[in-house]
Amino acid sequence: MRASPRLPTTVDLLTRALKKDTLRAWARRLEVSEEALRVARFRGRLSPVLAGCIAEDLQLDAARWIVVAALETERDTACKSSMVRHFSKEWSSMGEEIKLPPP
Repeated sequence: MRASPRLPTTVDLLTRALKKDTLRAWARRLEVSEEALRVARFRGRLSPVLAGCIAEDLQLDAARWIVVAALETERDTACKSSMVRHFSKEWSSMGEEIKLPPP
């Protein structure tokens, strides 16, 4: 199986968010426990809803980050690789790749 193009991860998104504000502040803003965000960071992925809310707050496309988060929950299969390629190609051709805001 060919390697899939790399999409930014939801942990990349969380890392960027934590440069803007503290974990405690994000937990309050999102109305979740700090532990929930710590566990997400440890597991290496955010839920689609949390990813969408954080993206929206960072003025990024929430729908795209929800897709990234959904793909992260899937096991590595040919179908997942196909979807990653599909979205990478679709967003690139539209000139709208998922980009993190500059630091």
